[in-house]
Amino acid sequence: MIRIAVLGLAVLAATSASAQELAPDQARTFIAGKLFSYNCFDGTTGVGRIFADGSIIGTIQAPGSSTLRFAHLPPGTIRVTRTSMCAHLNGLPIDPCFRVTKTDYHSFRGAIAGLSFAYCDFHQRNPRAALTRRDSERERERERAAALAVSQPAP
Repeated sequence: MIRIAVLGLAVLAATSASAQELAPDQARTFIAGKLFSYNCFDGTTGVGRIFADGSIIGTIQAPGSSTLRFAHLPPGTIRVTRTSMCAHLNGLPIDPCFRVTKTDYHSFRGAIAGLSFAYCDFHQRNPRAALTRRDSERERERERAAALAVSQPAP
């Protein structure tokens, strides 16, 4: 549950090439609905998406584990006000808040407010680009196989 909270908290944070700290509304605009892969300070990794309603869906892999786990947190898990961005998780005694620092056009760092060592780095991913890349690789393999078949003399 704590790792899922870290996922949510990290996805809320953002950083730019000029290390621009984002206000909560700016962070929501930068992050909401986009797919990000993440790597955290403790070795936790995964891929996730935070939606405008504050729900989260994604994967999480604990450090040293080969198990990739699916995670889904309900609407309202991430709460954005004028002054803060926090995660509300049942069972936690507090709602941790985050600093979001944009690192470049497609990346950010999310850190728990007051604990700058506890952070995750996020990089935006385009799932369609991955499909296109795989399709292109398959097409090149087909072309190579066809060229090889044409160059082979008939038996």
